[in-house]
Amino acid sequence: MKKVLAFIICITITHCCYAQQAAIKGSVLDTLNHVKLSQTVVALLYAKDSTLYKFTRTNENGQFELNGLTGGRYLLMVTYPAFADYVEPLQLTDTSVLHFNKIMLTLKSRLLQEVVIQQKVAAIKIKGDTTEFNAASYKTQPNATVEDLLKKLPGIQVNNKGQITAQGEKVKKILVDGEEFFGDDPTLTTRNLRADMIDKVQLYDKKSDQAAFTGIDDGEKSKTINLQLREDKKKGYFGKIEAGAGTGGFYDNQAMVNLFRKKQKMAVYGIVSNTGKTGLNWDEREKFGLGNVGGSGFTEDGGIEIGGQIDDQEGWDGQYISEGYPLVQTGGLFYSKKWNQDKNNFTGSYKTLKMYVDGSNNSTTQYILPDTVYYNNVSRQFNNSILRNRASGNYEVQIDSSSSIKLMVDGGLDHKLTNGSYESVFLGGDSALVNSNRRNLSSTADIGSMNSNLLWRKKLKKKGRTISLNLAENYSRNNGNGSLYSEAVFYKGGVPDSLQKTDQYKTSNSETVNVNANLTYSEPLSAAASLIFNYGVNISNNHSNRNSFNRNAAGKYDDRDSLYSNDFAFNMLSHRGGISYGYTKKKIRITLGNNVEFTSYRQQDNYRDISRDRSFVNWYPRASMRYAFSQMKSLSFNFNGNTRQPGINQLQPIRTNDDPLNIYVGNPDLKPSFASSFSLSFNNHKVMEGRSLWVSLNYGTTANDFSERSIIDKNGRRTTQSVNVDGNKNARLGLGMNWELGSSALMLGYDLNGSYSRNTNFINDQLNVTQSNNGGLSVSFIANKEKVYDSYLRVNAAYNSSNSSVQKAIQTNFWTGTLEHNLQLFLPVKLILRSDLVYEIRQKTSVFTSNNNVILWNANISKKLGKKEALELELSVNDLLGQNIGFNRSVNANSVTQNTYSTIGRYGLLSLRWNFNKTGGSTSHE
Repeated sequence: MKKVLAFIICITITHCCYAQQAAIKGSVLDTLNHVKLSQTVVALLYAKDSTLYKFTRTNENGQFELNGLTGGRYLLMVTYPAFADYVEPLQLTDTSVLHFNKIMLTLKSRLLQEVVIQQKVAAIKIKGDTTEFNAASYKTQPNATVEDLLKKLPGIQVNNKGQITAQGEKVKKILVDGEEFFGDDPTLTTRNLRADMIDKVQLYDKKSDQAAFTGIDDGEKSKTINLQLREDKKKGYFGKIEAGAGTGGFYDNQAMVNLFRKKQKMAVYGIVSNTGKTGLNWDEREKFGLGNVGGSGFTEDGGIEIGGQIDDQEGWDGQYISEGYPLVQTGGLFYSKKWNQDKNNFTGSYKTLKMYVDGSNNSTTQYILPDTVYYNNVSRQFNNSILRNRASGNYEVQIDSSSSIKLMVDGGLDHKLTNGSYESVFLGGDSALVNSNRRNLSSTADIGSMNSNLLWRKKLKKKGRTISLNLAENYSRNNGNGSLYSEAVFYKGGVPDSLQKTDQYKTSNSETVNVNANLTYSEPLSAAASLIFNYGVNISNNHSNRNSFNRNAAGKYDDRDSLYSNDFAFNMLSHRGGISYGYTKKKIRITLGNNVEFTSYRQQDNYRDISRDRSFVNWYPRASMRYAFSQMKSLSFNFNGNTRQPGINQLQPIRTNDDPLNIYVGNPDLKPSFASSFSLSFNNHKVMEGRSLWVSLNYGTTANDFSERSIIDKNGRRTTQSVNVDGNKNARLGLGMNWELGSSALMLGYDLNGSYSRNTNFINDQLNVTQSNNGGLSVSFIANKEKVYDSYLRVNAAYNSSNSSVQKAIQTNFWTGTLEHNLQLFLPVKLILRSDLVYEIRQKTSVFTSNNNVILWNANISKKLGKKEALELELSVNDLLGQNIGFNRSVNANSVTQNTYSTIGRYGLLSLRWNFNKTGGSTSHE
């Protein structure tokens, strides 16, 4: 009897619970033909984050039913191939029963404007670590570029140089359909590809090829944007041709032609201009090994600046970044092809550049010493030129379903000429003259490089078991010569006391060869876990020969100065092995690993016949974790430990006197440094509410970091040497948010950031600790109305503070601010008015007392011509108010520097631009 009673109670409770649950019923039809659509997907999503709650399919009569629903806020989404999605928000109670008798779906080809708005639900998607933006959800004007599109995406900023920051990090690569376009020259892609060709914009941290293959993180990442082209735009041609002439002798001529044939892409471009357009990529400096040594500081916009010594003779990296007046002649070719069912893939590019840059700059530096303060004022006139050639190619073949080979090759040749004339004065804290210097420096250099990488990958029979072999070589050489003439006058009591004259001819020859082999094996432990074992060998041979010759009484340069000459070899052999553990299951992904490296050095000073053998044990630990709360909300943590070896320019025991008042001395006793970096990030995208939130926290510390020991004598001469220090650390916090206001045409965003750095160096044999703080807030506002206006406003304020332990009473504190406004107005008769205004505010300090606030205003008016608006006549004015001055301010170790330089100012330009396009069967050219 008790069992029967219990059964009746259970049935009653179940019936009551079922009666209290909600249900949705309905049918789906084609709007045009009123045909019942069977097998249509009907999904119910949580409104708060658009994740799936329940789904079903319609039956043969187009009917559906969702039962057993709990109360809450939902989105009903109905999808069927070739038809536009139907989306409707719902509010259910526990007893709701909703009937949708006829849900009408519309063919995408007949989509009305009202339905397009509903498509905004798919504006942003999160796929694992990838944030994907639907390009069609962000309105751009006809003939807009990819750069115009990127400026509209939440969490992405593009500065006036074309550099891109995404979610607080700099974007290193721009890919097109997963491939590099013109090598790694991002601005050629973002400023020449059309926005209407893009289907999806994917933002993610690109892993190494090895990590992507095994699925286990190896710590190598770079923030990357991949532009996924629309299928209908992969066949045809497009491009632009532009010619412009203006006042003051300025001109700007550009052309780019792209030809896409499904699996083939071809492109050619050319630029002849003196307006500052070069087509150079963002980080050429890093590729050519022009790294610095020394402590780090921060620039006026909060960026970290690494201090240290770079020879004036070799220091110019062949780029133009606003300093001086350039003349550029550059061009390039690009080709890619996939064939044999995409089993074979080839990409190749070639670029050439001829550039001349001349100009001047003036700098003021405050040196903070333990017992006094010095001021150094330097003016420079320069005239530089470079002829650069670059080629790169990648070839990948899928041998069978389990193995592939990928070959990557790149190389280049530079011929560089530099000439500089310098005048400087060195003042004591009481403004008394300490020294003055007139100096001329010229050099010629030929720089070559050749790099290759071969990667073989094989999947074995057991799922998850793989083996791969990576072979790489890097070769570079630098052959140069030049001359130095300097006259330095030293003062006592404001009266000339002595003269130091330097008249030398210099030669410099260096060569580096690196060969690396790495074998990797992965073994699955379960469906979710696996281990990776790796072993590698690296051989690095470096040789540097530098000579300085004094001028003799007969006027010939044949007296070698042994103090400033050297013949030095630095060879390294290392064995590296390690193990990594990876775990991936549903919402969580974990990677743990460590490598150990045994490194042997041989340092050979050939001039002095001194050799030295050294050995080190280096560690490379790493860990990462990612937890996905939902498809659009995740938390990630990363840790990386990395050992960095000193370079030959830091190790070789040579004194460098390209500036006789600032001597650099190598240090053969340098040890490798070990850097630990931690990062924590949180991302949350609420698509239906049009909101995006991201938070990132980074912390790093370095043991045996490379810093400086500087001695400044009573005559103002500075001698600097690289040394190892401990205690260097930095931290950075970034927070950003974007959300729509009322509609997709209005968007508000803000970014909050702060940073702290602690850097150690030695000043006149006294330990100096420099602590720097920076905080900033920016607010942006985007508003647009199609064919009426397009407006972008950003306001930024930052506070910078720095103090050194050797003079705690002296602090460097200043505010900077930026107001940026971009506006497009679409006027009658196809006229477009554009305005780009930047107001830069820089607070005066006790050292820098001049007013450097400027308003940079560029404006143009253009008229579209022709039915397809492919022709455009434009009248533009650069620096409308004539206030453009080159300016930057930086804090570094125990010095603060302000630099002003000549740069392109006001001019007018009349241009004719032809945007032609014939892709996907459509034609937009005349």
